[in-house]
Amino acid sequence: MDMHEKRLPKECPSCGRVLRVRSMYCRACDTQIVGDYPLPPLMRLAEEDQRFVIDFVMCSGSLKEMAARMGLSYPSVRNRLDEIIGELQRALPPEVKE
Repeated sequence: MDMHEKRLPKECPSCGRVLRVRSMYCRACDTQIVGDYPLPPLMRLAEEDQRFVIDFVMCSGSLKEMAARMGLSYPSVRNRLDEIIGELQRALPPEVKE
């Protein structure tokens, strides 16, 4: 990672709660969108867990291929996936969980 690359904060440095998006803009035309938007559940994951999800999708969801790529056992990769699933379930809004 580039030393100057900014990381998107996910938690408030004052109270520790999950941050929300207030504004976005287009660098090409300077259009700005302002509102109150929650972070998507995948963005609430730790960067390491986001990387795992990306790799998992790129492996077409094959835990066997993920295990080989990571140099871990299949059960270890399965446990890691289960932990990430738990994190995503906690990040989902109540109306999506039902």
